[in-house]
Parts: sequence; structure tokens; C-alpha cells
Amino acid sequence: MPVLADAVPYTWSNVRVGGGGFTPGVIFSPVEKGLAYLRSDMGGAYRWDARSQRWIPLQDGVAIGSYMGIESIAADPVDAGTVYLAAGMGAGQPAAIFRSTDYGMHWRVTPVPFRMGGNEDGRGLGERLAIDPHDHAHLLFGSRHQGLWESRDAGAHWQAVPAFPLKGLGLPTRRRETHGGLSFVVFDPQVEGRIFVGNADPGGHHLYRSDDNGAHWRPVTGGPDAGLLAAKAALGRDGVLTVTLCDGIGPNGISRGAVWRYDPRGDRWRDVTPVKGANAPKGGYMGVAVAASDPRTIAVSTVDRGDPVDTVWLSHDAGAHWDELWRRSLRDVSATPFLDFDGKANFGHWIAGLAIDPFDANHAAYVTGATVYATNELQHGGALHWAPWTQGIEQTAVITLISPAGGAHLVSGFGDIAGFRHDDFAKSPPRMHLNPFLANTNTLDYAGRAPLVMVRSGNIHARVVPDTSLAWSADGGGSWTPLHVPAGRPHADGSSLPEETGDAAITVSADGLTFLVESDAPQLTRDRGRHWQAISGLPSRTRVTADKQEAARFYALDFAANRVVRSDDGGLNFHPVASRGLPSDLSSAHQTNREAPPPILAEPGHAGALWLLLDGMLWHSTDFGESWARTGGALSIERYGLGKASAGVSEPALYALGTLDGLRAVWRSLDGGATWQRINDDDHQWGLRIRMLTGDPRVFGRVYIATDGRGIVTGDPKGEGQ
Repeated sequence: MPVLADAVPYTWSNVRVGGGGFTPGVIFSPVEKGLAYLRSDMGGAYRWDARSQRWIPLQDGVAIGSYMGIESIAADPVDAGTVYLAAGMGAGQPAAIFRSTDYGMHWRVTPVPFRMGGNEDGRGLGERLAIDPHDHAHLLFGSRHQGLWESRDAGAHWQAVPAFPLKGLGLPTRRRETHGGLSFVVFDPQVEGRIFVGNADPGGHHLYRSDDNGAHWRPVTGGPDAGLLAAKAALGRDGVLTVTLCDGIGPNGISRGAVWRYDPRGDRWRDVTPVKGANAPKGGYMGVAVAASDPRTIAVSTVDRGDPVDTVWLSHDAGAHWDELWRRSLRDVSATPFLDFDGKANFGHWIAGLAIDPFDANHAAYVTGATVYATNELQHGGALHWAPWTQGIEQTAVITLISPAGGAHLVSGFGDIAGFRHDDFAKSPPRMHLNPFLANTNTLDYAGRAPLVMVRSGNIHARVVPDTSLAWSADGGGSWTPLHVPAGRPHADGSSLPEETGDAAITVSADGLTFLVESDAPQLTRDRGRHWQAISGLPSRTRVTADKQEAARFYALDFAANRVVRSDDGGLNFHPVASRGLPSDLSSAHQTNREAPPPILAEPGHAGALWLLLDGMLWHSTDFGESWARTGGALSIERYGLGKASAGVSEPALYALGTLDGLRAVWRSLDGGATWQRINDDDHQWGLRIRMLTGDPRVFGRVYIATDGRGIVTGDPKGEGQ
């Protein structure tokens, strides 16, 4: 069935959390006051707009997901409106150089043969991409795997630099393997032809230098310990290069580091590490900045220093003496209060990015794994005040979300920051899901006729959770109570039980009284976990769906037998149903990823009305799964969700990420999938990194999209209210 002729215009906006993820680099323009750029590891790049006092996302129009992982940013040192991005998520994905001459409003995209790692280990290194201030059409890029690359025509064409001695370690051959490669490139604006390149691969030298614009190179000998890797560098107007070093590429796994200064005039190194020797705390150094107004004012940041905490060090005498800023810093996180989830927000972790405003040495910023902090008091004595600098930034991976039939219109499950109840889409929520805190929320469900009753499952960044991976709420996700299942039978191979790892999904009945847990032996409770009963006829971990109207009904797929099973007694017993019309092979719906959305969805307003996604095709049942009819037309669907029906129509509005006539986009159907209209546009694609989407059962036309890197996006049709 063809798409409708006219797309539906939508208004799109973010549901505010504020920051929330890792943005490894902040870069100030050297030629325009108030202009800065920020790179994220999976949500694209941002530009600070001084007039509106917010960060502007620059890549929402990108349709290639890999391009949302930004390896490096270079702000032109001559023309303020020109900026470059090195974009590429990982070694196995496409990479490109983006160039804009209008502050990132429009881009020329040049695919390149060298691979990047914008969301791999080592993403805090940099900056790898640099512009020659003496010829700003001349660019260099230090790649991870394939040596040094050069463009002489403003990034339109690239070639390897043959004279550079390090050719790279080659593309990785194992999953999750990467290399640090050439970690930074720095042109000296004072001395034409002088270039520095850092090395973050084992062996070789830390630093390489050219004095003839790259025609010849030599290693800079001496200096730091051979066991350390060059991470980042900053050049002062006195020509001295400050280099941070670590024994790993980060952001995890670093145990020691150093800070050295290199003066090319005398070819001399000087160790200025703030804390060194046997009493130095575990961790390294990564972020580095030098004030444009005074090259003796230097700041460096630690990374992976868990005891007591990561910090920024500040020196006003070129590293002879240091001030540990953590000890006199105060943080006001009232704009993003979730940062106080475990008591008062600490100074931060993963401080890979650090910058001092070249037009105002009091204005400085540093990044963490969860936010960006800024101050206007860097040069002041006494208490130093920081606040999140995140207005406009939504750099988060959203795993799941629900729009219940009552209470708040949206409750989310995030990676790393648990998730939230969103009472006001324009404000950062007051708290994460707590009690227990589970860094990743993997499943969420609500009771169809008692929508304030919710359940969730999740995991932490360790093999097993310390207490429980399950919780329930009686107030629509505002507060939570831990839910414990009886100890399961240990696995013969010693592996952890699903309820210990967050792999056990949880479902709630329509009346909110029954919680069903998909442990190895599925079980349910009807009294909030005081007593449990074994379930019969339900295979383990198949993603159960509860009917949203009839509390006795639950549905699942038995993949071993290729059939739909149903419970009619509140989940205690499951039995096969006829499933007339369905294909004989249901295996395409089988997901082992604990974060995958369920294959069967139940309509909020109709008992027995079900939808099933199989191999890109949509199936519909109105009789509790007894019979099914294929719908969806020619749209090949990856993700789908249900929303409020159009006036006078019985079927819910359908929302889908899918491909039709070669166009991958977000679509809507108001007639049960017979016809589809595109609802996003070329300016709103978010890399099409979409984990799930759902409509709102109470607001016609509204859709919520869980992106993998750009937070939650909500859309409403323009002029289509009902």
C-alpha cells in the first residue's frame, strides 16, 4: 500500500532532562566571543548560542546513525562561522568530515576512508582534528588506526601524510577492540609550519614535531615515562605545549598519569604533574587548558581518580604550584536536580574535557560522564561556584518509556541515569528512579485500569545488582518499593540468575494486583511480593504482555513451539491459542537483549486487541490472539507503538520507525496500518538512532521517541487537534 501523498507536519521538541551523558570535548572559538562547541559520543555536536543562552543541536537532520558519534571538533581560527566535525561512531561504521560555513546550520559531508571511534574507548582524547591558522584550508586529522591524514582543500579531499612516521596499528579485528592512535594535532599560531602530534598507542614516542608544515617529522625525545600515553595538549601564546598523559586511553581503566610541559625553543620537557610519587592517588590526567590572556595560567583535570574524587587543578605559575579546585568548589544543580541522586552532587567523573574561554579567563567549563559544569569565577579566590551548563543539551540513551492511561503522561527508563517520571516536559525532573537505584532501566509497565501502579526492572554497571533488580510504584513512578523474588536455583555453569543481572522482565496485570516476573522459572505475586506462585505453561524470558483491560489475561510467544500462549486466570497458567493467520515461524520476534521492547503490544482501551511485529510486518488480533490479520502494507517496520485513535476510528494511531519506498523515517497510520504518512522531516532525524516509540493514549497525534543519544523527543501535529 503506498504512502499517503502528503506528509503530516509535526512540531518536535526534547523532553528536558539536561545533559545526562558524556560529552568528551568543549571547544571555544578563538576568534568570536561567546561562541563554543561541544561534542558528544552518541548525540552529535552542539553550538552555544550566546543570544538565546542555550546549546543548539547541530546534527538533528543527520540520518546516518554513525555520524552522531563525534570524534573531534575544530573551530576555524580565521573565520568564526566555519566549523568542522570528525564524525564516526566506531571502527566498523562509516565516518565523515562535516564542514559548515554558517555556524553549523548547514553541512557539507565528506565520507572519508579512515575510521573513527566517537563512541569507543579513547573518545576523551584530542583534539584530533586541527586547522592551520596560517592557511585555514589546510587540515590535519590524527586517526586511531590509520596514521595522519591531510586535506588541502578545506576537508573536501583527504590523503595520508606519507612523511609521518607512525602509520597506525590497523583496523581492529576483535569486537570492542580499538586503538588510541594519534590523539591530538596542534598547529602553532605563532610559528608558521610548526605542528605537534600526540601518540596514544603503546611504543613509539609521546610527541612528534614538524617545523616545515608536515614535510618532515621527528620524534620529541625524553620527557614522560615510556609507559604513559599522550592524551591531550594545549598550546600557550608563549609557544609552550602542556600535555596530559595516562597509562590507558580511558575513559575507564586508567591508574596513573602525568602532566608535562614541552618548550620547543630549547627542545626541553618539564614535569609539572600536580601530585606525583608514591603517594599519588590512582588515576590519570586528561583535560588541559591554557588561558589565552596568560600562558602561565594552566588547568588540568584528573580522570578515573575515584579516591577521593576527580578534580581540576589550576596553576598561575606554569605548573610550579597547583590549586586543587575540588576542595573549594560548590555546585548548584538546581536546574538539573537529578545530579543530587546520591546525596550532594560530587565534582564529577570522566573529566576528559576542560576549557578556558579565550575571551574571559574567569569563564571555564569541564565535562563529566553526566553533565557539563561551568563557572565565571575561575580566577577568584575563596569558594568557586559551578553550575550545569546544559540548557539545550539532551545527551542520553533512552532504553524504554511508557505513556500510561492516567497520571503523568510520560515515564521513562534511561541508560546510566535510571529514568524519570516527567510531570513537566520543560523542566528537569526532581529525581531519578530510586529505591532501588538501577543505572539502566530495562523494562517498564503500567496497569491498564490502575495506571498509577507501575513496575520496572533494571541493572547496574556490575555483573549483579547488590539487592534487587525489580521494583514497583503505587504513585505513577514518583516513588518506588523494592520487589524481591525467592532465590532461584543456581546455574550449573556458575552464571548469574536473571533476577540478579536485570535480565528478568516484569509485567503488571490490568488491575495492578498481579506482578509477573520472568525469572528462570516464571513466577507471580498477588500481594506485592510477600508470597509467590510458580507459573505453568510459560517458557522462560519471552517478554509477557498484559491485557490492558482484562486483569486475567496475559500473552506471550512460545518460540520453541512457534505459537502464541495466553493466560486466562491471572497469569497462573498459560495455554496455546489458535493464532489463526500467523506464519508458522515466529522466531523473528525472539529477542535476547534485555532492553528490547516486547513484540506484542496490547491496546490500552480494548480488551483482547493485540499487535505483533514479525520480521518487519505488523499483525493485528481483536479476539485475544485467536486469529490474526496482517496489516502495515509495504512499510518495513523496525519499531512501533500505539497512541490515541483519531476521532471516529476504532483502531489506535500507529507510530513506526520503518522504511517505505527506500525512505527510512518515522511514520503514522490512522487506519490500522493500511496507509502511512511520514511525520518527521529532513531536519528531524536524530541519526535515526531510535530504540522505541509510543503514542500518548490521552492526546491524539502525540508521539514520544526514545533516541539513543538525543534523549526523549516528543512530537505533536501542527494544527491537527481533536
